Amino acid sequence: MAAAAAEGREVKVLGAWASPFVIRVRIALNVKSVDYEFLEEIKMGVKSELLLKSNPVHKKVPVLLHADKPISESLVIVQYVDDVWNSSGPAILPSDPYDRAIARFWAAYIDDKWFPSLNGIAMAQDDEGKKAAFEQVLNGVVLLEGAFIETNKGSGDFFGGEKIGYIDIALGCFLAWIRVTEKLFGVKVFDEAKVPNLSNWAEKFGSHPAVKDVLPETEKLAEFAKLLFAKLNAPPPSTQN
Repeated sequence: MAAAAAEGREVKVLGAWASPFVIRVRIALNVKSVDYEFLEEIKMGVKSELLLKSNPVHKKVPVLLHADKPISESLVIVQYVDDVWNSSGPAILPSDPYDRAIARFWAAYIDDKWFPSLNGIAMAQDDEGKKAAFEQVLNGVVLLEGAFIETNKGSGDFFGGEKIGYIDIALGCFLAWIRVTEKLFGVKVFDEAKVPNLSNWAEKFGSHPAVKDVLPETEKLAEFAKLLFAKLNAPPPSTQN
């Protein structure tokens, strides 16, 4: 723990409070008991010079600064945190090569397939579009329920078993946004009758000490979401004089 704290003084997270991908990194650091400084991008749509310098390729948060060396992309950062602080806290990625591959597969599925469908509910222009996006979300949730059963192996409350692991962090960073989606659109993502394991997982994950203080409060995030969705769905400005 002391070693983690000592190295943690050199650790900074460049991010935004509402970003699930930033939340992902912060949870990973908390799981490993790493002290860090949170450098928040304050203005929506305005990128700081530090961000542009630290992530010149994507120009997006999160960025982990470790001894002034930048690491970008949230899943890359989570793996880096697990490797660097391998003696502090529980391992995030499984030790078995096959299990590691399976964990990486589901994390990639969550980012590439499942989250875009969740985001699609808000981005849909009409009720039919929202319904279609929600169906995709539910289909993905059923697959993730199966993944939980496969990777949990009947042990503990998390994908990683008794301890929070890689898939937990990959999916759990979206938990606050899932709650906002349910609130704003009157849907139920983790229905206890359909996906009992994920329903229980969401409750346990959200109340975990490494997680609960990082997840934004639902009402605050909902107000932010309304502003964000209004901005994203606004018609483009006229180019005519």
